[in-house]
Amino acid sequence: ILPDSPVILSLLSSLQVLSGCAIIVRGQPRGGPPPERQINLSNIRAGALARRAAQGQPDTKDTPDEPWAFQAREFLRKKLIGKEVCFTVENKTSLGREYGMVYLGKDSTGENIAESLVSEGLATVRREGVKANPEQARLSDLEDQAKASKKGLWSEGAGTHTIRDIKYTIENPRNFVDSLHQKPVNAIIEHVRDGSVVRALLLPDYYLVTVMLSGIKCPTFKREADGTETPEPFAAEAKFFTESRLLQRDVQIILESCPNQIILGTILHPNGNITELLLKEGFARCVDWSMAVYTQGAEKLRAAERSAKERKVRIWRDYVAPTANLDQKDRQFVAKVMQVVNADAMVVKLNSGECKTIHLSSIRPPRIEGEEKNKDKDKRFRPLYDIPYMFEAREFLRKKLIGKKVNVTVDYIRAATGPGEGTPAFPERTCATVTIGGINIAEALVSKGLATVIRYRQDDDQRSSHYDELLAAEARAIKNGKGLHSKKEVPIHRVADISGETQKAKQFLPFLQRAGRSEAVVEYVFSGSRLKLYMPKETCLITFLLAGIECPRSSRNMPGGMQVAEPFSDEAMLFTKELVLQREVEVEVESMDKAGNFIGWLHIEGVNLSVALVENALSKVHFTAERSAYYKTLISAEEACRQRKEKIWANYEEKPDEEVVHLSEEKERVANYRPVYVTEIADTLHFYAQDVETGSQLESLMETMRAEIAAQPPVEGSYSARRGDYCLAKFADGE
Repeated sequence: ILPDSPVILSLLSSLQVLSGCAIIVRGQPRGGPPPERQINLSNIRAGALARRAAQGQPDTKDTPDEPWAFQAREFLRKKLIGKEVCFTVENKTSLGREYGMVYLGKDSTGENIAESLVSEGLATVRREGVKANPEQARLSDLEDQAKASKKGLWSEGAGTHTIRDIKYTIENPRNFVDSLHQKPVNAIIEHVRDGSVVRALLLPDYYLVTVMLSGIKCPTFKREADGTETPEPFAAEAKFFTESRLLQRDVQIILESCPNQIILGTILHPNGNITELLLKEGFARCVDWSMAVYTQGAEKLRAAERSAKERKVRIWRDYVAPTANLDQKDRQFVAKVMQVVNADAMVVKLNSGECKTIHLSSIRPPRIEGEEKNKDKDKRFRPLYDIPYMFEAREFLRKKLIGKKVNVTVDYIRAATGPGEGTPAFPERTCATVTIGGINIAEALVSKGLATVIRYRQDDDQRSSHYDELLAAEARAIKNGKGLHSKKEVPIHRVADISGETQKAKQFLPFLQRAGRSEAVVEYVFSGSRLKLYMPKETCLITFLLAGIECPRSSRNMPGGMQVAEPFSDEAMLFTKELVLQREVEVEVESMDKAGNFIGWLHIEGVNLSVALVENALSKVHFTAERSAYYKTLISAEEACRQRKEKIWANYEEKPDEEVVHLSEEKERVANYRPVYVTEIADTLHFYAQDVETGSQLESLMETMRAEIAAQPPVEGSYSARRGDYCLAKFADGE
């Protein structure tokens, strides 16, 4: 633009007022940030604003405001910022600085800004070395009127009351932030460094502070070694987004925290919250470390970020959701909890009948350091009982979830990892948020101090959809000293495992027999009728076999090779698992076998497990059941299944008894009486008898045995009985 050709440029918005006589304008945005242009007002001069001494140059000093300089700047700021203006360029210096007139509105008929400044007494008119022209004469007249009215610069006094006391540094930023108690402070945004970092002038005390927006981070400008700045993708756009809405606007700022001398805050503007807008438009991402201090509700920020990710806008243009490859039915479903595997994992049964292992997202169960683990090498390490708070965590989940329906929302699938140096291999994990009755189980676990929250890299999106609630729950647990964060002594669980320990089991058997029904928790199911129980009162683990039944055997390793599983053995095991695994049950111990396994009856909510297995055609009645009170029930249940030819009775064929019927029709029953000697009469109509006809043979046998004993008196310990042997033994009466 030539100096002698005044040009009117309209459709420009005022972006920044540099001083009382200089403004920066920008064209209407089309695509990216439009170029800036600085216009200086012709023929007038306003006071210079304060300048801070150059950093790193000890000789320079801070320059204060000239009188009425800030008021002139404020007058223009309130009149022009964000408004549409047009201007004429009257002169351009060799350095490229442009001078002209600025009008409010779309053409030069609008308010002349220079005239408004002069008439308010906030600028002086240049009179020397200026060509006389109508504009100059008009400004001079307005200045004379302002002088007569004693406005602004022409008022009485030197105007010292208009000079600000600007504080560029704060001695103790943390105390300063805390003293404001998170109450909104009036401020003017003076500079935008990038989309999420601004320089603000706090009113009315004129503190000039740098504020980073809590909870988010925009792309930044990286400073290279040669002093140039390289913008990250969308950094310039994010900066313009914030600049065009906030630069030199009146706002309120909530100063929320001050970690490491960085002031975190939220900027409130009548038109909205810039933090949430930046996220929604894809100019920023959520930041975990500062999210915790955001006072307006972290869930709003997550929702805004989620919206941008779904629309794949700007920084999320290449975003792929962690669960993008899953069908909707696999992302969200209702399932029944079958087993709590660990303090952060469980087995659930889907509606299809399939069982699936689910890990709770973003939490880590209690763990033990290497030295502690290897402290007692003679003792077998049992994570559930030896890791502090692991048992409490497992019990919390077991009592709350076992057998219940839960809502599962899959957050991410963690890929399988191979073994590395000192690290084990992990299979693929489905990580999800599990809720029951509106309660997030992971959050409840963390709030009780029974798990910790995993910290992620900032760009790692594989995390819980309720990550902020987990962090808040952990902060509460730490503050209240719960569980893992407690200063108290760690709880110790001394649990004796007497499975297969015959001697210990023998000592323990009388206690259990006398106790009648004892409480127990089913820890493991080996097969349909073989279980591992935890006895809370006795704090021990036992192997328990169901009495009165004969269950199909599972496949197992035998000395002669692998024994093939019997039909329906897996079905029987699944039935038992679904009914009793990790449930609280009652057991009646009757006896034990040679291997130290206890034998008895198991009841759950009024159901006898032995009877239930027989009723479902997954087990047969064993002859040992005859002595029990449940014999009739077992026999009738077995008979019903046999008649229906269900499962294990599918191929059952009844023995034909037609021949017997035919014979009985031909011949009448003949009584064959034999003389007997009744030796004992028992209760329930039983008696014992010896045959009189063979009595002489018995007598001679007894004589021979007595003679043998007399001739060769037995030596104690010389004979060990084996199955199938014939041997002599004395009765209690010495015979």
